Amino acid sequence: MRSLGLLVAIAAGVTVLSTTSAAAQQPPALSASPNAGAPGTAFKVAWTGVYFDPDCTTYAVNVLWDGKTVVGSGQGTGRGTGSGSATVPATATAGQHRVEIQTVCQSTRPAGTTFTVRIPTTTTTTPPPTTQPPVTNPPVTQPPVTNPPVTTRPPRPTTTTTTPPVTTTTTTESTPPSSSEPPSSSEPSNPGDGVLVLDKENIQPGDALTATGTGCPKGANVTLKSLGQNVGKATADENGEFTAPVKFASIEPGRHKVRAECGIVLVGNVDVTLSSSSGGTTSTLVVLLFFLLVGAAMLRRQFTGLRR
Repeated sequence: MRSLGLLVAIAAGVTVLSTTSAAAQQPPALSASPNAGAPGTAFKVAWTGVYFDPDCTTYAVNVLWDGKTVVGSGQGTGRGTGSGSATVPATATAGQHRVEIQTVCQSTRPAGTTFTVRIPTTTTTTPPPTTQPPVTNPPVTQPPVTNPPVTTRPPRPTTTTTTPPVTTTTTTESTPPSSSEPPSSSEPSNPGDGVLVLDKENIQPGDALTATGTGCPKGANVTLKSLGQNVGKATADENGEFTAPVKFASIEPGRHKVRAECGIVLVGNVDVTLSSSSGGTTSTLVVLLFFLLVGAAMLRRQFTGLRR
């Protein structure tokens, strides 16, 4: 009886051990988190039901992509579980791909799962066109051209001399100015370029005359001309200004233009007058006429006395 009881107890123990071992040996399973993403996405793997050979000295595993490329690694616990990490290859194409773990010591692939690759849609945003503001140039203001004032010369006085018994009127020659004459000081050839100024409006032969000009190029040679003759020369300073004497070799009465040539042409006017000696001649004629009239009167009286 005792032997029978012992056999029953042993059989019951074997049954319990068999049931426990069967419950512990669950099928291998692998999961990925996340299980979908774009190329370059990092994900975790975890497994259960993976048991290593008792002779294995390491529980390390490699994570394979499509059974070829190692994309990660993990470590088992020896109790059927373990975890690791991996990264989706940058060259992965869109769609489902096989992810598996491979034991290092046995090179077996006990478990696998599926990872879905989604290629993100690239949205290209075109920036709005850049509009440059219009370039506004400041207005160019030309300096006003100032003409020199017109100087009107007063007329020469008229002198009347009365000599008894003969009344003779002696008139000194007078030349009143013309109201229509332009200013004789200067006039620029090109308004705004420069000005030529003569220090006198009227001269007589032999009088000194000086010309002053502005607007010439810096350091330019200046030639003064009148009636085709060179009447002076100068050199413009750093401000384009010059001063030179004007000397006429020969000149006739009237209005003459003086031209200054220095890359531009400046023009000025001067009036040349001759002194009149008619006043002295007229006085002499008056005296002679007076004596002739007195002599004639005396001769007339003598002839009248002889007739009586």
